Amino acid sequence: MPAEWEPHDAVWLGWEADTTARFYPSIGEIITTLKPHVTVKMAFDSDSLKQTAIEWLVDSEVDTTDIIMHVMPGERYWIRDHGATFLINDRGELGAADFGWDLYGMPVFLDLQYEGNRESVNVAWNDMKESIHQTGQVDSLMAAATGATILKTEVIHEGGAIEVNGKGTLILNEESVFLRNPDLSKEFIEAEFKRVLGVTNIIWTKQGLANDPHWFIRRINGDYIGGGTGGHVDQFVRFANSSTILLAWVDENEKDLNLVNQMNYERMNENYQILRNARDQDGNPFKIIKVPLPDLITEQVIVRQELNEGQFTLDVKHDWFVPSEAAQVGDTLQRVAAASYLNYFVTNGLVLLPTYTASGSSKEKEDAVRAIFEQQFPGREIVFIDTIMQNWLGGGIHCSVQQEPKITKR
Repeated sequence: MPAEWEPHDAVWLGWEADTTARFYPSIGEIITTLKPHVTVKMAFDSDSLKQTAIEWLVDSEVDTTDIIMHVMPGERYWIRDHGATFLINDRGELGAADFGWDLYGMPVFLDLQYEGNRESVNVAWNDMKESIHQTGQVDSLMAAATGATILKTEVIHEGGAIEVNGKGTLILNEESVFLRNPDLSKEFIEAEFKRVLGVTNIIWTKQGLANDPHWFIRRINGDYIGGGTGGHVDQFVRFANSSTILLAWVDENEKDLNLVNQMNYERMNENYQILRNARDQDGNPFKIIKVPLPDLITEQVIVRQELNEGQFTLDVKHDWFVPSEAAQVGDTLQRVAAASYLNYFVTNGLVLLPTYTASGSSKEKEDAVRAIFEQQFPGREIVFIDTIMQNWLGGGIHCSVQQEPKITKR
């Protein structure tokens, strides 16, 4: 698997019908920013959805010229996670890793939701099984569309949980991996990653960000709630180059501002010790750069009996909670966005970064982040895009796109 900063032939995006998530404006901005640098490809669950997307983009003055569009049944918005993870072999031929897909560890969440009642778990799983299976085929459809050879594995995994340096080193997160694969051994999982991604060296971090909990909606700590993937690496640890690692960070003077900062301070310090002792594929240590997390972004929400499904709201339903984390109708809680500057994307001559100043994070902090990225990615245009709506649903810029590498011999 090539590193993300290597040349790209194309960048893929997904699309969903639900406009209440309010993703569309930022998608349009991402497309407009990408187009001068790289071919944009888009995938849609149906032809009718493709047509409505074109209408929205054109009405919003987004240039759809030269966008390559595919209809791929089962396609969802977060194309990095369920879509193809592209590879290149020594002969310059394209491949695609085909991981298993279970909707972000849904079986584990259902087990919590129904407190281990197998009959209830099975009923719920059977209701969504066909849809999950269809989405699990999208990576194969992307491979077919690009002529890529498929390398299939039974390991269940998402693209946002993969971080490689392009030289043979892969960073994984134990929390995320074993939520999806509770019955597989670490040794088997490592062997499969080495086989399908072509890596030789694996570094295991422990936990992801506290504001990226497993599924929706989860009680993070006290009255803080949120939702996410349960530890995707693209939220907290990334390679800037083959020997430099960027790590999400909470400074000592910020750790006691709130309970979520405290949790992230402890988790990232543990990961820092792991990374400091880690070695690359050639036995060399890494340079580690601490990248500040944005100031905690929260919204006061109310637990409700029902929600208006056609209207945007950050309020939550009482039955979204697992019983051990239950909330009562009428409770007031603090919903936390899964916000991180490390959910960025690098492509040809460009770095797309999330901005959080409009959501209340400090400009000084964002200026410091810009300086880090200008230093680590010299010669690339740095563009900040507001994707806070994606953050409220556990994702961001990086989760919204998937790179297709340029065909070159390695």
